[in-house]
Amino acid sequence: MKRYDPRLWIGGILIFLGALTLLDGLNIISDVSGVFWGVIWGGVAAYFLYRLFVLHEWWAAFPGFVFLGWAVSSLLPPPLDAFGGFIFFGGFAAAFLWVYFTDKTRWWAIIPAGVMLTLGTISVLEDVTGVDNGGLLFLGLGLTFILVAILPGGSSRSWALIPGTFLLIFGAILGTPLAGLTQYLWPAIFIILGGYLLVRYFKSQSSA
Repeated sequence: MKRYDPRLWIGGILIFLGALTLLDGLNIISDVSGVFWGVIWGGVAAYFLYRLFVLHEWWAAFPGFVFLGWAVSSLLPPPLDAFGGFIFFGGFAAAFLWVYFTDKTRWWAIIPAGVMLTLGTISVLEDVTGVDNGGLLFLGLGLTFILVAILPGGSSRSWALIPGTFLLIFGAILGTPLAGLTQYLWPAIFIILGGYLLVRYFKSQSSA
């Protein structure tokens, strides 16, 4: 018999699915689909996390943490369904954070990590409060750029403070009577950031 004979895997999965269906029919468990996919995704996550932590293959952080997030969100009980989106996006964020903290030169990973955490937070608040939290998106993006500038190795990334500050201001006033001012913020961001880059360029030329 081949080591990875597909009949072995398919047979095992069918038996597992049949057992879950039987337990559901006996009212011992509920949400068969969630439990089934939670266990399947958990097994896939375990494989990639093994490659990450034991074989030290950093690329495996992406499928490992993402599938882990899927698994946990699938297994959540109904009272915690509102947190499914946060856990799902949190899996993506964890992968990018792992990439950054294991090699500080990969600072770019901070940005998608911050975006994923922001989206996850918004999904929870919208499910719990039912209120549109559009301003929170910009607050999260602003904090993300601030982190780009201040996290280890960020001294050469001070430029990120400019969009970070403006995004925080944008998010803070969105949905308030001052929201009309937001139409002027984007031009201001582009002008100030462009001016900053030009100043940096001419300073480097004069010191060369």
